[in-house]
Amino acid sequence: MDFLNKAVLLADNSTGNVPVGLISPGFSIPGFGKVLTFLIRIFFVVGGLVALLYLLLGALSWITSGGNKENVDKAREKIQAALIGVILIFAVLAIVGVIEQMLGIGLGISQEITFPKLIE
Repeated sequence: MDFLNKAVLLADNSTGNVPVGLISPGFSIPGFGKVLTFLIRIFFVVGGLVALLYLLLGALSWITSGGNKENVDKAREKIQAALIGVILIFAVLAIVGVIEQMLGIGLGISQEITFPKLIE
């Protein structure tokens, strides 16, 4: 896969293309496991940020409810839903992390995802 990371610089003249040298773009294309690991981690980060935002919106609703029982109940439900979401995110992260450590496999949380290879 080294050919993906190098490009041939060609000089054009009347006799045709003459290879002058290899240039490197300065980066390599990540494998599917790295991309999938990145997406899983981003999913948890975004989920945590959304839960935190929902918690703040619930708190703001509570503050601006003006003592109205119906609005306070709605705000309390928002806060409870956000806290349950945060607890679930941490529980999933902890369970998957323990499974990764116990089985020595990468599922994308604490270790990179690894796919079995039939031929090296």
